[in-house]
Amino acid sequence: MNRGEFRALAASRILLLDGATGTELAKRGMPAGVCPELWACEHPEAMRDIRRRYLAAGSDIVYAPTFGGNRCKFSEFGLADRVREIVSELAAAAKADAPDALVFGDIAPTGKFVEPCGDLPFEEAVAVFRESAEALLDGGVDGFAIETMMDLQEARAALLAVREVAPDLPVLVTMTFESGGRSLTGVHPVAALNALQSLGADAFGCNCSTGPKEMAEIIAAMAPYARIPLVAKPNAGLPRLEGGRTVFPMGPDEFSACAEALVTAGAGILGGCCGTSPAHIARLSEAAEGVPPPQLPASPPALISSVSEIVEVSTHAPFTVIGERINPTGKKAFQAELRANRTDMALDFALQQVAAGAKILDINMGLSGIDEAGMMRQTMTRLLKAVSAPLCIDSTDPETVETALRLYPGRALLNSVSAEKRKLEKILPLAAKYGAMPILLPLTDAGIPATADERMAVLEDILAACAEYGYTPADVCADALIMTVSAEARAARTSLEFISRCRERGIATVCGLSNVSFGMPARPLLNRTFLGMAMGRGLNLAIANPLFPELMEMTLAGDALLDRDPNMAKFLDRFAAAPPETARPSAAAESVSPAEQLRRTILRGDAEAVPARIDELLKLGTPPAEILNAILIPAITEVGQKYEQKEFFLPQLISGAEAMQRGTACLEQLLSDANAETGAAGKPKIIIATVKGDIHDIGKNIVAVVLRNYGLDVVDLGKDVPPEVIIDTAVRENVRVVCLSALMTTTMGAMRETVALARKRGRNELRFIVGGAVVDQCFADELGACYGADPMSTMRHARRLLEQNDSVPKE
Repeated sequence: MNRGEFRALAASRILLLDGATGTELAKRGMPAGVCPELWACEHPEAMRDIRRRYLAAGSDIVYAPTFGGNRCKFSEFGLADRVREIVSELAAAAKADAPDALVFGDIAPTGKFVEPCGDLPFEEAVAVFRESAEALLDGGVDGFAIETMMDLQEARAALLAVREVAPDLPVLVTMTFESGGRSLTGVHPVAALNALQSLGADAFGCNCSTGPKEMAEIIAAMAPYARIPLVAKPNAGLPRLEGGRTVFPMGPDEFSACAEALVTAGAGILGGCCGTSPAHIARLSEAAEGVPPPQLPASPPALISSVSEIVEVSTHAPFTVIGERINPTGKKAFQAELRANRTDMALDFALQQVAAGAKILDINMGLSGIDEAGMMRQTMTRLLKAVSAPLCIDSTDPETVETALRLYPGRALLNSVSAEKRKLEKILPLAAKYGAMPILLPLTDAGIPATADERMAVLEDILAACAEYGYTPADVCADALIMTVSAEARAARTSLEFISRCRERGIATVCGLSNVSFGMPARPLLNRTFLGMAMGRGLNLAIANPLFPELMEMTLAGDALLDRDPNMAKFLDRFAAAPPETARPSAAAESVSPAEQLRRTILRGDAEAVPARIDELLKLGTPPAEILNAILIPAITEVGQKYEQKEFFLPQLISGAEAMQRGTACLEQLLSDANAETGAAGKPKIIIATVKGDIHDIGKNIVAVVLRNYGLDVVDLGKDVPPEVIIDTAVRENVRVVCLSALMTTTMGAMRETVALARKRGRNELRFIVGGAVVDQCFADELGACYGADPMSTMRHARRLLEQNDSVPKE
């Protein structure tokens, strides 16, 4: 089945996926702590029975049992060299058992974070997933299911790998979203949908994390923006431990009763995740019988997006300013910095422009004498850790464009694609491959068309080329091609006419605003005046300098007058609360003390800038202990508070903690010398481990990173750790606090065994913190342990317990 046939099938009726595999394998004898894929390979009769039951229940698509079938996961069992063998064998067996059904190869997370916010290089992640995809293809799968992703960048790596291996086969992608409507890494569901459907997913949705009722809310939020079918594969509620066994609270009847809500919300592909069984799918099949699939919106809004923010680009959306300053043209200091391979000014420009109201940031690294592609990658990597605004990639170099679009974790705006032969042959295919929204520049190899009619004719030619890659007029943006009036008096009028024509055609327009006034006096006045005229004609975006308050005020007033600001809410919020003389923000640079600069550096997780900030404070005579206690610790505490208040998400928490660690490393020798004089102790030590029988460690790894970066010496024992090893290590290392993690209810008992062993051996001084997806406060109370609900609460418990043991100085 090719992608078109799959889309047609999904449009014709509700499609049913299968349910849980892991819990079904456990029912058939799979022990805890083993490699599930190897066990399934060695016990084909178990998987055959599971598949037979799901097919009988009504599943249209069953997944090959290859969830952890990647090199990163297999290496944990010493099986890295058997990925292709085991994965292809499992896929072939699935296809042999289900010749009349669709078999999709299952691809799931590596357990690592991918750059730019993680330490797994992006291309290495793509290679890991490519190996798995090739093995699944060798096994004869009909398509692919990329599931349980919580990181958009990892999902992108997997989708790119599959698309490069099997461009014609359908791919479903599902991510896990928490009860607050974001993934653990802060990914917005609509942003994920936008990025992945643009990158080539054939269906997108949610699996795991929640029950069907909560999942329906997330599906409903995505539905207005969907150009592909939406998928819902919820759990049978959240698991709990009863009598030593795992219980999922929703039975088949209650689970299937939610089918109507999921379909009404917009899901046309349904299945079950943890805790569901063939009985759940059978009842779901009955509930979906005869129900027509939801219709996709006829004209969903065109969006560009980062991981966490979306910006609509259309003829009726609010006006958007694209910050222009990250561009070396005419900026000698910035040019010098780029040639010195530094990115400090680029980051400062980004932060200033976002604070001033820019919704998108243009990045241009076009400068002679530098590696443009390398500098684009370096700058993007730094910016992506500090700002959440979507990016506009501005380059004419194909290598730079591909470098940026391949790495960017979202859907970028691309500046630009013209009718020049080289652009159509080199740049447009890259925009399509990576799902970028292109800015169309009505320019040919012969030059700039003189009239609006000629420019529209060129634009139609570019649109025709774009249509071959699946773009529609609503999914591109046209450059109004602003020329300076100092050289051509009619330049502004020609561009205004072009903007009007594009609005009639239903095409959004953008311009490089400052071009109009080049070589003229009173440039800000000319820019503002032209902006007002252009907004009246229908201009939708401008690449401009948002640090001019008058210009930003013009956009607010324009939206209010053109009815693009519902109830004039933004205009009133900006001006109604303050008297006129104080309404306008100052464009002057803010004077910030070195201490405040260091604080802000920690808050934005900019580890690269920390040493220079600390060095500046040391030169001013600030004592190392004061830098640590009065600046670094309060700053990282603020990061933790923002994380708990959902202002920050996991990437910001980790980046902030890494910046903190960089700061303490800079001060370490100075503090050690001071401690040696006073007799103060070094870093307090703590143990962390995933308990016996449980092979899930990504949550444990995250907590370990945060604890280290908050100044603790973490002894990480890994996963599937027996109670004896944990207690023996605690005694040997003279540790007083132990953190235990479990993801499965079937392994929660190992936490109880570990605590009991400590008490049996008389190690009553040991204090335990327990956490993981299946652990709650009640269970922790039963053990007499602290409940680590998330990395920050675990850190607070650890410090408090260590303070009680006089092992760490109180703050």
